[in-house]
Amino acid sequence: MIEHLPSEPAISKKSITKLKRGSASAQLHDSMRKRIIDLELEPGQYLSRIEIAEEYGVSQTPVRDALLKLEEEGLIDTFPQSKTEVSRINVEHALETQFLRLSLELEITRRLANANDPALITKAHSILAQQTAVSEANDLDSFSRLDFDFHYALYEAAGVPNLFAVVKARSGHIDRLRKLNLPDPGKSSSILDCHTRILAAIDAGDADTACEVVREHLMGTLATVDDIRERNPSFF
Repeated sequence: MIEHLPSEPAISKKSITKLKRGSASAQLHDSMRKRIIDLELEPGQYLSRIEIAEEYGVSQTPVRDALLKLEEEGLIDTFPQSKTEVSRINVEHALETQFLRLSLELEITRRLANANDPALITKAHSILAQQTAVSEANDLDSFSRLDFDFHYALYEAAGVPNLFAVVKARSGHIDRLRKLNLPDPGKSSSILDCHTRILAAIDAGDADTACEVVREHLMGTLATVDDIRERNPSFF
């Protein structure tokens, strides 16, 4: 495949940690996926296989494999005989992912509330305490990571941790929307409030209230998508 050179740098020249022993393609995929979700690699940005291989210190074979997986996840677009670039944010895809995640997490929350076993969500309570602390320190990167951990802890508590991987594989577009939405005034406080109320309702065995809050929580970002798109038109 011929890759035409862009008129501007393909990817930022930030220092890239060399990959450890193990599956180079898997590590490369995880690293690049994080950079795309974090918007370090912006929607529409050109990607050069040669530059990626040089920066990560690998051959082009793991680069090809990692890019293929990212393409399957909808995070990059490949134009045959032309170029490869980070995909624009697809709102319809984000809406589908939200539907999937909402369906799963409503059932997970109901199962946990009906179990009447507070010990199941001890880990989620601990993560919420950490998330509160980093919010007070205005550490949005750690806040976002702990948000991921909080929801995974609920899947784990309900006995369906593998389903979280299914959601994650489809979540690239909605995760980028969340990245753009998180710095908005009051957003982190709203997330903490919802997390607190979800756990309180589960502890109380109140499945209906817990599910109501989950619905409110997961609808938050997409309710503001028009404002996000207006502020970042080049990303869509």
